[in-house]
Amino acid sequence: MAKSKNHTNHNQNRKAHRNGIKKPKRFLHESTLGMDAKFLKNQRFSKRHNLSTKQQLKRAAERKAERETKAKK
Repeated sequence: MAKSKNHTNHNQNRKAHRNGIKKPKRFLHESTLGMDAKFLKNQRFSKRHNLSTKQQLKRAAERKAERETKAKK
C-alpha cells in the first residue's frame, strides 16, 4: 500500500493574496498591559516630572537670554 500524502501548501499562497496580506494596524497608544512593572513605574515618574510644552519654551528662552548676556561680557 502506498503512503498517503502528509502535507501540501497547494493554493494557500493564492488564497492569502486574493484579499491582500495586510500589516497589523498600529494603534496610537499601545497597551501597557503585561509590560515590565519596573519600567512602567519609572515611566509614570518621568511623565509626572516633565515640563509642559509652554514651560519648556519659557525655560529655553530664559537660558538663551542667559547665554547671550554671558557672551556679551
